[in-house]
Amino acid sequence: MSESRPPLPPFTAETAAQKARMAEDAWNSRDPARVALAYTIDSRWRNRAEFLQGRDAIQTFLTRKWGRERDYRLIKEVWAFRDNRIAVRFAYEWHDDSGSWFRSYGNENWEFDEHGLMRLRIASINDLPILEADRKYHWPLGRRPDDHLSLSELGL
Repeated sequence: MSESRPPLPPFTAETAAQKARMAEDAWNSRDPARVALAYTIDSRWRNRAEFLQGRDAIQTFLTRKWGRERDYRLIKEVWAFRDNRIAVRFAYEWHDDSGSWFRSYGNENWEFDEHGLMRLRIASINDLPILEADRKYHWPLGRRPDDHLSLSELGL
């Protein structure tokens, strides 16, 4: 197999945090093709109540997601890690086509293959309607600046 996505398991605190930040950066690009490359060809997902398998399904799902969730900005934070698994918590902000804002909170459990590609992603997510004035993520679309507060620092 020629595909490899370092850092590779088994993870340390440093490499788990690096893996989470790489995932955050990719998702903040809102580029479904780029994001899908981090997963195995046959990767399995549970996202809320939706079950997916494979990169093509992931890319289709993300295209639909970011068509609906506009001005999407995400922060991820490692919760726990062991061997080839990482658990993260996250929060993202977005608005729908009518301009209503939401903050979506969740947890993800990730399992990686020996090449550092994610083969399993289980996500539980809840949406909270918020006022635009209550938004906490104001950086320009794309990668979160290194000096931006973390989830813990924001009290999320």
